[in-house]
Amino acid sequence: MKAHDQMYIGGAWRPALGQDTIAVVNPADEQLIGHVPAGTAEDIDAAVQAARAAFPGWAATPPAERAARLSALSDALAARKDELAETITAELGAPLPLSQTVHAGLPVLVAASYAELAASYAFEEQIGTSTVLLEPVGVVGAITPWNYPLHQIVAKVAPALAAGCTVVLKPAEDTPLTAQLFAEATEAAGLPPGVFNLVTGLGPVAGQALAAHEGVDLVSFTGSTAVGRQIGATAGGAIKRVALELGGKSANVILPGADLAKAVNVGIANVMSNSGQTCSAWTRMLVDAERYEEAVTLAAEAVLKYAPGERVGPLVNAKQQVRVQGYIRKGMEEGARLVAGGPDAPLETGYYVSPTVFADVTPDMTIAQEEIFGPVVSILRYEDVDDALRIANGTVYGLAGAVWAADDEEAVAFARRMETGQVDINGGRFNPLAPFGGYKQSGVGRELGPHGLAEYLQTKSLQF
Repeated sequence: MKAHDQMYIGGAWRPALGQDTIAVVNPADEQLIGHVPAGTAEDIDAAVQAARAAFPGWAATPPAERAARLSALSDALAARKDELAETITAELGAPLPLSQTVHAGLPVLVAASYAELAASYAFEEQIGTSTVLLEPVGVVGAITPWNYPLHQIVAKVAPALAAGCTVVLKPAEDTPLTAQLFAEATEAAGLPPGVFNLVTGLGPVAGQALAAHEGVDLVSFTGSTAVGRQIGATAGGAIKRVALELGGKSANVILPGADLAKAVNVGIANVMSNSGQTCSAWTRMLVDAERYEEAVTLAAEAVLKYAPGERVGPLVNAKQQVRVQGYIRKGMEEGARLVAGGPDAPLETGYYVSPTVFADVTPDMTIAQEEIFGPVVSILRYEDVDDALRIANGTVYGLAGAVWAADDEEAVAFARRMETGQVDINGGRFNPLAPFGGYKQSGVGRELGPHGLAEYLQTKSLQF
């Protein structure tokens, strides 16, 4: 791997223009594992200029050739899958099996899917006497989070490249080593200089400079709603396009007659995966009054399978640990019944939080309204189906969710009324080609599949 003290700009590894660095810490043992440059506005400017210079040539590259480069990128990621998984485990703290299957495995499939899309997508169509062209939007500023560091990079960079855009990536400061490995993979894939650029740095400095840069045509951001609001305001001032994938408070709705044990167990597993650090996690479990206490018992038993340090990793840093512990204390203060876990750290070393389950949660409680981003499940009681819908839709978020019912038709009927971007029906599996994104304050735009590619295109019509 290249030295950690370099950034990738214009097809070459180079030192940062400034002297400041960012420490990278393993959240499982709190040990320092490296430093990366704290990029400045000047570094961002250099990367944007490189992307602008490369844009005309890459935009004019035939889609079949862009597809070939993306296929090579997928192959390069697959070849380094073990190294990527180990790096993600080191800087994020995810258990290695999760890093191997999800964190390092899924991006290989997503990159390959965009290779196929680039080769087959209809970038031109005829509508009456008009020829309609779908053209790349330009230079993309991609700002990615730490919770799925490689997946979120690929989910932005791959469709942008497929569309013919060039990219400047500013990864999360907690997980920058994964981004450096990804940059090496773009080298191995043979991308022309300047098509992909990497600047590591802090959000308020490098991230803000990227979002505000006049040479950036679209900003794609994944992270908190608060930061997304700031980026949207910055981009709005320049009439610049944005794609925002933000927070969530997704409902796991268990309708009367559903397989309760399966719904509860899958629901608990969904939240515990990645230590609850998943924007689409089903953190609110909704159960009818008649079976409520049975569901609470099942949930309390199910969460015991997720031992910190084994099946559940730490949170990404000390700040997140304190934040999630504060939410657990807030739930107890507001009257929720603690049936598993609690605010005390389960291990002496590492930023761990006990997998926690609350019962007797009411819709107005803080833990039922705000995104916690940790291994915390709130179980809410509903009286009838309309009440369940009211509760499910009763937050400012609308990213994902689940519905369990005696048959798929009943579940689909309920899902159609949910104000959310993606709903799993009776345990439906994640589809990397389906559009991912939210309603309300969960964001603007969609990622993955053809809908994700469309975010990076603009439309021109030629009249004859």
